[in-house]
Amino acid sequence: MNGTVDGFSYGIVTPVAAYIMACLGAALGLRCVARTLHYTEGRKPAWLALGAACLGCGIWTMHFIGMIGFQVEQTAITYNLPLTVLSLVVAIVVVSVGVFIVGYRGAAPVPLAAAGVVTGLGVAAMHYLGMAAMHLDGELHYDVTVVALSILIAIGAATAALWAAATIRGSLPSFGASLIMGVAVSGMHYTGMAAVSVHVHTGAGHTSSGHTPTSLLLPMLIGPVVFLLVAAVIVMFDPVLILGDGDWSRGDRARRPVQPGPVEPSAFEPRSGDPSRPQSHRR
Repeated sequence: MNGTVDGFSYGIVTPVAAYIMACLGAALGLRCVARTLHYTEGRKPAWLALGAACLGCGIWTMHFIGMIGFQVEQTAITYNLPLTVLSLVVAIVVVSVGVFIVGYRGAAPVPLAAAGVVTGLGVAAMHYLGMAAMHLDGELHYDVTVVALSILIAIGAATAALWAAATIRGSLPSFGASLIMGVAVSGMHYTGMAAVSVHVHTGAGHTSSGHTPTSLLLPMLIGPVVFLLVAAVIVMFDPVLILGDGDWSRGDRARRPVQPGPVEPSAFEPRSGDPSRPQSHRR
């Protein structure tokens, strides 16, 4: 028989929490990638890797917070631990491919399209791999049309995120982009969930081994959430973003008092060959 599926068993709590984590991951990922494109200081691969990990963790955390609210009335749901962990690895690895393409090739149409497709397919793979980790006394069935729509949304969201990372510099525009990305990623998740129907087996109750959502997902979410908070501290207190030239520091630099002294060619442009002034803004 068909099971009664409820994707919002905790009401609005899980969708809002999932959206917040998607926005946090997107915001940190955008800042990390933008830093490598607009500043030369620091190790570019390390910042790109941090940005990819933030995006991947944000998407994965959003998915499984949403899954805490997913229930089937006629059967209990448990989760396979190896597949759940593998879905996190897939999210980070595949997002890294797209981030590194844009980080080294920029937002030209061909590299951006390739990176968006790869990253979007990776996000969709993470979602459906996480769904495959569910064990219940029944079978999951998917509406192919809705699944295809969710994949298209994932590709569009990934492409938009990578484009924003490569082109948006200011704090407020970056924050706005992260809010939009949170909507896109959450939309992909709940579109994919709308494709699911459950055929519950009649007869014996659910006997599959595994971990319940609260016993597995909640403890597993602690690691990615802590990682995102630590990454937020690293990004917020990065000296290049705070003191470097460009949109992030232009307003602060304009408020600095002018010191008396000899007139120089430009108060904002470092002199060529002067080792005391770091070349932080790449033209």
